[in-house]
Amino acid sequence: MMTNRERMLAILEGKPPDRIPWVPRLQLWYNARQSEGNMPERYRGLSLREIERRLGMGTPARAGKVFNIRLVGVEKHETVKGGEVCTEYRTPIGCVTEVRTRSDPLAPYVESGLLLECPIKRAEDYPVMEYVVEHTYYEPAYEAYLAYEREVGEDGYPQVGVGDCPFHHFLLNLVGYNSAYFHLVDYLPQVEHLLSVMEGGEMERLWPVVLESPARLLRHGQHFDSQMTPPHLFARYIKPYYQKISPALHARGKVLAYHADDDSQAILSLIKESGFDMADCLATAPMVTLTLQEARRAWGSNVIVYGGVPSVLLEKSAISDEEFESYMANVFRTVAPGDAFILGVSDNVMPRSQIERVELVSRLVEEWGRYPVSVP
Repeated sequence: MMTNRERMLAILEGKPPDRIPWVPRLQLWYNARQSEGNMPERYRGLSLREIERRLGMGTPARAGKVFNIRLVGVEKHETVKGGEVCTEYRTPIGCVTEVRTRSDPLAPYVESGLLLECPIKRAEDYPVMEYVVEHTYYEPAYEAYLAYEREVGEDGYPQVGVGDCPFHHFLLNLVGYNSAYFHLVDYLPQVEHLLSVMEGGEMERLWPVVLESPARLLRHGQHFDSQMTPPHLFARYIKPYYQKISPALHARGKVLAYHADDDSQAILSLIKESGFDMADCLATAPMVTLTLQEARRAWGSNVIVYGGVPSVLLEKSAISDEEFESYMANVFRTVAPGDAFILGVSDNVMPRSQIERVELVSRLVEEWGRYPVSVP
């Protein structure tokens, strides 16, 4: 019998596993139970990893890193006030500021601060942000990665986040969705110059470090969406970037993933053409319009689907237990015989999810998930 690490590696290498890997993200549910003091009796006193093992699932192992970020000639100054964190990036040519919140009610459930104020607000902020980008360096942290891989052991295989692509990072974190498309009209030359500086900095200083790293499964990019990154913008700003880096990654035997918890129905072909090997936490109906069947038809076994269980269906109010089991039967039928598929929850097992449904999935994986998959 394979270990969860071996199952993950088999999928990454295009080989058949003994059964479908079942690797959901249980952290938010676990944090909520610990915070609220209502952990089910059968799991009380157990660590997250111990619960994962009891449920027969792998650990997502998403905390690996292969570099540390160092700013040179830029002063990063943080102040905390009223649950908000204000970060100033002070440079010789000016200052940009972002504000995030880490309020106590959210702390058990979220993994990073919620962005309230983006650093780029006006045309004058662009050269300052370019200065920050040009003075950002990536220092190898290979020993930290290897130590983490040893700690994960046979329970899973590390997935290493290496940031977002320049265009989506601009949309989400530098300007914000609410303002980004106004900037694309009002400040297009500044936007495109910043994007070229960001891409150049990554090619010169980030990717050599990543390519030489011992990590194999790399997550680069997130939240690509049919509305927020529609086909014409994806084709113009995102696809060419990935077509530059994906061949180099593949030449080193590395797997390129993106975090896919948005509706990618209209950009499926572009994702494949960009050179992606995996869609991590792929969101599917009823959470979005995209269905698992549509993704499999578009990608075949060329893009690994990591998902299959929309988190909303783990809530008791969503559908009945019988309907949930029927839904899962269709998932197994869709992915049969089980190539290029990792069963997970899109995006997380949420705080109000029913752990009984997670337990049911574990039983169904044992019953139906053996390779080649067959559902009665």
